[in-house]
Amino acid sequence: MTRTIEKDIKRRLYAESMGRCMNPNCRVSLFKAEGDIIERAHIIPYCDTLDNSFENLIILCPNCHTNFDKNNAFNIEEVKQWKQIRANELDSFFGTKYTSFDELKDKVRPLLMENKTIYENYYLNSNKDLWNKFEPKILVNNRILKKILSNNLNLIQHHRDNHYSNLGLISSFLLHIDEFENSRSDKEKNRHVLFPEKINSLFDISPIDDSFIPSVESLELFISQLNREGKFIDISLGCDNPYISILDSGVRSQIYLKDTPRLRQYYSDYNCFRSASVRLDSLNFALKYINSRNASFVFPNYNNLREIEVQNNKIVFVYEYCLSRVSLEQLCPTHNSIIVNLHNWNGSSCISSEAYDFSREINVTLLDMTGFYKYINEIQ
Repeated sequence: MTRTIEKDIKRRLYAESMGRCMNPNCRVSLFKAEGDIIERAHIIPYCDTLDNSFENLIILCPNCHTNFDKNNAFNIEEVKQWKQIRANELDSFFGTKYTSFDELKDKVRPLLMENKTIYENYYLNSNKDLWNKFEPKILVNNRILKKILSNNLNLIQHHRDNHYSNLGLISSFLLHIDEFENSRSDKEKNRHVLFPEKINSLFDISPIDDSFIPSVESLELFISQLNREGKFIDISLGCDNPYISILDSGVRSQIYLKDTPRLRQYYSDYNCFRSASVRLDSLNFALKYINSRNASFVFPNYNNLREIEVQNNKIVFVYEYCLSRVSLEQLCPTHNSIIVNLHNWNGSSCISSEAYDFSREINVTLLDMTGFYKYINEIQ
């Protein structure tokens, strides 16, 4: 009979060990700079049982393996207990419930970054020998990540639609961890649950270029909250990849507005989700047009991104299928201001005749997008 151990069982053993010898009185690290010193020991000798099962195998360092097999330093029942002891340690060390997402991120981010480095340096560079040596480290990190995340799901932004939910993203990642450990084949393409790249966005490892969260009102509230904490520096809008500059632990950093999972988590932490009356993608498009014509704009108040000044003229952006007189009255626009309706799906009909009549009474200019383009071109 063959002594070959199935690869799935090897992965489970690596993950179970947490990267250290399973002897609770040893616990030496099994990962070295040049690879690992992992040895797989049969609890009950293979020659007696022909048993290569997960339950009959344990990960030890070379010294403890020798002491068990050849020096009889430990008995079988004692070694069997080491598995349960390590499971209890996993719960104890990594079962902490944190009070904020920032605390959770501080624990999760280093593990994800280490996995990313190993994957990119060895797997993507087709260095099979080093990948085989360091893949067990990913398995160990994944087991720790699963324990940490599973105990802190309450801190993750959630939505009933998984497409808009970071909790749905975490669920996909946990499925990936299970499949990577238990049923992953040698060929990466044969894995059914791939690593969700958006995880790296959520934990501030690398941004993604996704879609805008629609609500300008949510962004305004977020800026207001950051201002109260002294963290807001400025915002860059009217470009391909807009961002907010903030102070994070005293260090300037950028939150890209298309880095959706990360921004979505911030909105959740700061309770900033609001329904959209003005869509951010439409506002950014209009501001990009201004920049493209070298007609610079400023925000008089960063807490209200829907109002700008262009050459001392106040422009207010709205997003209405058809701007009515009632909506215009509710805006209470100041004299000589310009109201631009970003909603242009129904062309010139996006502003009612009653609204036009009222705008003349209060000395306000109403523009659809065609009128907006003409206005910007004329003020160059």
